[in-house]
Amino acid sequence: MAHQPLCECNTPAGVHYHPCPPAERKIVMRTFRDRVRHALMFEAVALAIFIPGSAVVFNQPMNHMGVIGIASATIATLWNFVFNMGFDRAMLRLRGSVQKTMAIRVTHTFLFEAGLVVMLIPMIAWYLGIGLWAALLMDLAIVTFYLVYGFLFNIVYDLVFPVAPVGRLGASSRNHIAGG
Repeated sequence: MAHQPLCECNTPAGVHYHPCPPAERKIVMRTFRDRVRHALMFEAVALAIFIPGSAVVFNQPMNHMGVIGIASATIATLWNFVFNMGFDRAMLRLRGSVQKTMAIRVTHTFLFEAGLVVMLIPMIAWYLGIGLWAALLMDLAIVTFYLVYGFLFNIVYDLVFPVAPVGRLGASSRNHIAGG
């Protein structure tokens, strides 16, 4: 069953919430520009931490970990954009809202990282000249860092850049969301 979105009403007694009729529902999604800002900020801050940290932890030259970091960040940035757009659309269809509970944030983070692991292990193994098992173990350590980092980054990002309503959920809005 889809989650019933709530409307906010300001009354003399204060703010209260009630189930929104479809005509009153606000579409609350991140814009294309906001998604680009999110993805670029996420990767820039992560690289500033990852490259020197991974060179020390994995006893690899900084330039090798820089290549791994930048190639992984490029793949992750594209994946981040596509995954988050799809995740938000799925949430909007299933729940009527893109607001994330703590359980949804945890699920979101694990699904994102699982997809990324599948894409990155062959590249890491090839570039560093290590086996797939060693690349998997290295990637699991990297994923552990990114799980914690991604979770914290997204909470801070949502606080600093809150989602703004972009319109009302009418027939033309539903078609716009479904079509892109």
